[in-house]
Amino acid sequence: MMQNMQKITRYFFTNSPKIIPAYGENSFEYVLKFDGCSKGNPGPAGAGAVLYYNDREIWYNRKFVGRKETNNYAEYCGLLLGLNEALRENIRELKVCGDSQLVIKQMKGEYKLKSENLYPLYTEAKSMEKQFDKIVYEHIYRQYNSRADELANAALEDQDFVDEIKSGFKS
Repeated sequence: MMQNMQKITRYFFTNSPKIIPAYGENSFEYVLKFDGCSKGNPGPAGAGAVLYYNDREIWYNRKFVGRKETNNYAEYCGLLLGLNEALRENIRELKVCGDSQLVIKQMKGEYKLKSENLYPLYTEAKSMEKQFDKIVYEHIYRQYNSRADELANAALEDQDFVDEIKSGFKS
């Protein structure tokens, strides 16, 4: 009997527990991750967004959003890029994750909007938000948003390449 107890105890303390995802009020099949970046702030800016279905990437996009934009402007553009696709795909319930605490807290109503140049983007996002049956916002750390970050930075590289080609034609 004592030997069996030792085996059981050893088993539980040496084997890692398996994490089983909980389904319920806070679980979502669809997750949107977004990001934006600006080199210079303000400067050239890019946005990226990724949609996941049950943790599997199903869509992504990136966009160059301007030559003299702030990081917060680019973050909102990333959010809009993803929300637009989610609505286009008729997704009704969505968890939105981003590493911009400002954007997440403004969308949750925890921070006031103070920047005039963000107002049109914010109002567009709030308008889109109303078209979902359920939407929640969650701030995540940068290391958990690497794919959207990669896309936002790639949008800048795309524009650099276009600029390089254009300057080559002017010579």
